[in-house]
Amino acid sequence: MTENTTSATTEQPTIIKVAGGSANEVNGGYDVVIGRGLLTQLPDILGPQTHRVAIILPRALRATGDVVKSSLDEAGFNAILVEIPDSEEGKHIEVASFCWQVLGQSDFTRSDAIVSVGGGAVSDLAGFVAATWLRGVRVVHMPTTLLGMVDASVGGKTGINTAEGKNLVGAFHPPAGVLADLDTLLTLPKNEVISGLAEVVKCGFIADATILDLIEDNISQVSNPHAPVLRELIERAIQVKADVVSQDLKESNLRQMLNYGHTLGHAIELAERYQYRHGAAVAVGMVFAAELARSVGRLDDATVDRHRSILEGIGLPTSYVGDRWATLLDGIRRDKKNRGEQLRFVILEDQGKPVIYDVPDESLLFAAYQEIAE
Repeated sequence: MTENTTSATTEQPTIIKVAGGSANEVNGGYDVVIGRGLLTQLPDILGPQTHRVAIILPRALRATGDVVKSSLDEAGFNAILVEIPDSEEGKHIEVASFCWQVLGQSDFTRSDAIVSVGGGAVSDLAGFVAATWLRGVRVVHMPTTLLGMVDASVGGKTGINTAEGKNLVGAFHPPAGVLADLDTLLTLPKNEVISGLAEVVKCGFIADATILDLIEDNISQVSNPHAPVLRELIERAIQVKADVVSQDLKESNLRQMLNYGHTLGHAIELAERYQYRHGAAVAVGMVFAAELARSVGRLDDATVDRHRSILEGIGLPTSYVGDRWATLLDGIRRDKKNRGEQLRFVILEDQGKPVIYDVPDESLLFAAYQEIAE
């Protein structure tokens, strides 16, 4: 952990600073606050210049949205609720257009703000709406899922899905702040917690080895929202992402390493029409990337085996349907890391040593896929 974080065993909020904030933030950065009962901090992040606040949330979280709205109303803000479809169904241009319509009818100006309440799909959509309305208004993320806390809400990536692939349309638009309230995990279904852990594991393999040790030593507790170890894992994963995006906001080089496991993972999601959990897809993608690295002599057997043992121990899949390769390859060809016809993957040369691998022959990918095919 860095000096930006406090002990995970305390109940005091942990603050992780992210450099390279949005252009309309004076200090050029923002804070990710991790703790419990954080709603009272929202008015301070929004600031006195904000009058109108649009709270974008899925229909399933209407009760939570009502609480946030009441809190903002009491603090003197003019808050409105903007309900969107749940999960990936909310990440479409038609939904963004609906949000723009609401903002226009509510006379939103550049001094007003958007607050996202929900999982990663909500922060992706809300961030995109904020990035595009009047060419950029402030957004604060309040993630309510583990995946949203450790991944989507941090870093300023926003996007919507198209028929051609996931997140192919979007913008870089860092938030004004992130409030990761751990109390929201208490009512989260266990399989959603497990799904979010895939991104935590990813951070362990690409950067922070302590994450992997903590999971192996506490395998029965890592999906327990009451367990102190989960808080430490969340903090460590957010710190990894904060360190990376602070150096490379627009994914020109270093930030691509955060896509470990995502190339095949996104292809699986596309093939499954986004009915497959993101974390499960990324878990399979990481094992695939590890097998690819082993097949080209870049990664040792022990690290590949460790991928499987950790992910399976958590309850995440490490294999996928064997007869879907042609469909998956089509999705891989649309990956954002590719350059022209050159397919590129993030692979490991060791724990904490991710690199970009330019695939010289597609047959190598097929061979690696046979190692994870059911």
